[in-house]
Amino acid sequence: MAERIVVGMSGGVDSSVAALLLKQQGYDVIGVFMKNWEEDDENGVCTAEEDWQDVREVCETIGIPYYAVNFAQEYWDRVFSYFLDEYRAGRTPNPDVLCNREIKFKAFLDFAMQLGASRMATGHFVQTNENGDLLRGADGNKDQSYFLYMLHADQLKKAMFPVGHMTKAQVRTIAEQHGLINSKKKDSTGVCFIGERRFKKFLQEFLPAQPGDMVAPDGKVVGRHDGLMYYTLGQRRGLGIGGMGDGRSWFVIGKDLQRNRLLVAQGEDHPMLYSTLSLAVGVTWVGDAPIGVGETLQCTCKYRYRQVDTPVEATLQADGKLLIRALEPQRAVTPGQSAVLYQGDKCLGGAVVERVLDAGETNGGRA
Repeated sequence: MAERIVVGMSGGVDSSVAALLLKQQGYDVIGVFMKNWEEDDENGVCTAEEDWQDVREVCETIGIPYYAVNFAQEYWDRVFSYFLDEYRAGRTPNPDVLCNREIKFKAFLDFAMQLGASRMATGHFVQTNENGDLLRGADGNKDQSYFLYMLHADQLKKAMFPVGHMTKAQVRTIAEQHGLINSKKKDSTGVCFIGERRFKKFLQEFLPAQPGDMVAPDGKVVGRHDGLMYYTLGQRRGLGIGGMGDGRSWFVIGKDLQRNRLLVAQGEDHPMLYSTLSLAVGVTWVGDAPIGVGETLQCTCKYRYRQVDTPVEATLQADGKLLIRALEPQRAVTPGQSAVLYQGDKCLGGAVVERVLDAGETNGGRA
């Protein structure tokens, strides 16, 4: 009998082509759509229903069976609750990273095994090898290894990424050649499973706003903010203080949670926007840990998804945290975001930025 592979299908073109390629390769393929958010969008449209319809039509075109599974409770408990807690704490979380670990490669993987599959597949633009290493996708503009760094080699050995060696253009061409209805469907850019919506309004539904002062480095109040959770480091748009000061743009440079103040400064090159030292928590390695306590790793790092890799030295501390020293100053390293480490094309793992350190700080205190 052919090996059974369950494909996580979102309604998008990447997972659709992943299913198509596996079918062509002779696998026993089952398409499964995950619904992890129960509410409609702000216009009253259930986007999940539209995506589910696309999945059904694609699976019928390919000629594979399909199912839907609801992980809304798991998503709320394991991902969204953390998401809200991080915003309450003044950080800027990345729920897609946690969603991959807790939902797609845990709850969904378990479901795939219950369907008799030996492995699961997704449309992520990443690659793996026989060692269970996580490698960048061949398309540098679409590589998604940043979002999968919390996975372990054991999970990756049970996963397949059929489009990881392709470019996005190649994926769309294959979809069009085989008559898939979503060959030209726009890529989703919203929060994982929540979709694309006006984020500030969405967040207001779950967290009460606490307006406060916007304060310049000299202590002068230059405006009012709507709530610290709505802003992130390096943000320029939406501050509403363009006419103040010397005419240059204002940027968010920090948050004073105790006094509920948003710290802002003028100029793209303001020194408080840049740092070299950061402390990260929740360290996870894809494979065996490359360093032990007190040891330093020479590698590269991405502090955000679209960022170009930067050379760093990462030291594992006795408290389990990762001290990351960038060799060049980095702009707007943001607490709550992930610092993901690489050696060449291999993703080693990473951690969540807890805070940026001053030049005189090391292990959480003054040197």
